[in-house]
Amino acid sequence: MNDPFDRAPGAGRSRVNPGEYGFPVGASAAEEEAKSPIFIQREPLRQPRTCPPPPESTSSPNSGADTGSDWNCPKKTQQYPQSTPVYNEVSSIVKMSKLSANAPEFVPSGFFTYEETPLYDEGDAYYNEPTLADMVTDFLGHLSSSPGSFETDIEYITNMLSSYVSTEELLQELVELIYSKSTEIPNFSYMGARLCNYLSHHLTISTAKGNFRQLLLIRCQTEYEQRDKAVWGDAETQKRFHSYVLFLAELYLHLEVKGAKGTERAQILLTALKDLMISLLSNPVDANLICAVKLLKLTGSVLDDEWKSRRQTHMDEIIQRIETVLLDATCSRDVRQMLLKLVELRSSDWGRVKSATVASSATPDNDPNYFMNEPIFYTEDGTPFTAADPDFAERYQEIMDKQNYFHDLDGENGSEGFDFEDEMEPEIEEAFESFCLETERKHQNRGSQ
Repeated sequence: MNDPFDRAPGAGRSRVNPGEYGFPVGASAAEEEAKSPIFIQREPLRQPRTCPPPPESTSSPNSGADTGSDWNCPKKTQQYPQSTPVYNEVSSIVKMSKLSANAPEFVPSGFFTYEETPLYDEGDAYYNEPTLADMVTDFLGHLSSSPGSFETDIEYITNMLSSYVSTEELLQELVELIYSKSTEIPNFSYMGARLCNYLSHHLTISTAKGNFRQLLLIRCQTEYEQRDKAVWGDAETQKRFHSYVLFLAELYLHLEVKGAKGTERAQILLTALKDLMISLLSNPVDANLICAVKLLKLTGSVLDDEWKSRRQTHMDEIIQRIETVLLDATCSRDVRQMLLKLVELRSSDWGRVKSATVASSATPDNDPNYFMNEPIFYTEDGTPFTAADPDFAERYQEIMDKQNYFHDLDGENGSEGFDFEDEMEPEIEEAFESFCLETERKHQNRGSQ
C-alpha cells in the first residue's frame, strides 16, 4: 500500500520501486520531496478538440484532487488549423453580399417575376374595362369564325354595345369599326350587313348627327363620292373600292327601313348601286369587270324587279354597256366568258321559273331545274359534268366502258361479281317488291291528277 502509483491519465500502469531512483527506503516525506520527484516525467497527453463544459466551481485546476474531478479543460487556448485561401475568399463574398436574413422572401438572381396588371385603379377606384375597339373586334371575329351563332349571340352583343356606347364619339367609332371590318375581313360583307340591320333597329342611342343607321349611310356616302377616282386608281385602291361595292350591295338586300307601306329597302342605296355599276364599266379592266359581275349576280334580280316596278330601264342600259364592253374592251378570255354568262342569265330572267311545272310532265325543255337533282360526275382530270351538259351521254358512256373493262379484268383474275338477287333473303325480297308496287301506284295517281 505504500508503493507509489501514478494517478495521471495515460501514465504508466506499473508500480515504481523507490529504490531504483536513489530514494532511501524509509526516508521522510520532507526529505523525499526535497530531493527528486516521485513520478516519472512523461510527455503530456494530446488535448481534446472539444472541451467539456467548465465546472461551476471557481477553484483552480490544481484543486482537482480535492474536488475529485480530473477532466477540467486546460487553460491553454485550443489551436486549430489556419484557414485556407478558399475560406478567405468565401468570407469576402459573404461580407460583400446584400442578402439579409430579415428579408420577407428569397428571390434568386435572374428570376423573372410577372406582375399582373391590376383590374382596377386604386387611386380612382374604377374597373379597367376593355376598349370599344377590342370589344367590337372580338365580336366580329367570333361571328366571322362561327357564322351559325348569329341568331343566338346577336342579342347579347347588342346589349353589350348598348351599355357601352353612350356618347356621340363612341357611336361614330362603332360605325367606323363595323364598316372597316365588314370591308376588310374576306367574305364578311354578308354578316356585316345583317349586323348593321339588327343594330339599326335595336341600338337605342341617338345623337345630334343621327342614329346608327344614319351615321352608317353617311360613312358609305363618303366612299360613294370617290367612286370615279377609285376605279382608275392603283390595284390596292381598286381592291378597297370593290369590297365597299359588295358590302353596299349586301346592305341594300338586308337593311330594312320603316316606311309608309311598312318595312322596305333603303331606296337611297338603289340609286347608289346604279351609279357604282356605271363607274365600274367606265374603266373595263379585269378587276372592275369581275366586281360588276359579282354585283349583278348578287342583286341583279332584285334591282331589275325594282326598276321595272317603277317603269325604269336602268337594267337594260347596264346590259347594253356590258355588250359594248364585250365588243370593244380588251379583257381576258375568262372575264369575257363571265360577261357572256351574265347576259345569258339576265335573258333567262336571272334563272327564275315563273310557273311551276308538274313533275310528271317536266322535261329539259320546259323546266330549267330538270337536272337539279341529278348526280354529278367527274372526268379523269377532275372536271365536273351532269346530265345537263350536251356531251353528257358521251362522257357517261366512257365511264361505263372503263368500269366494264375493270370488271372484266376482275373476272379474268378469278374473282366473281356479287349476285344480289341470289343473296337477298325472302323477307327483304318481299319488302322490296312491296316498295316497287307502292312507288308505281304513286306515279299512276300523280299522272291521273
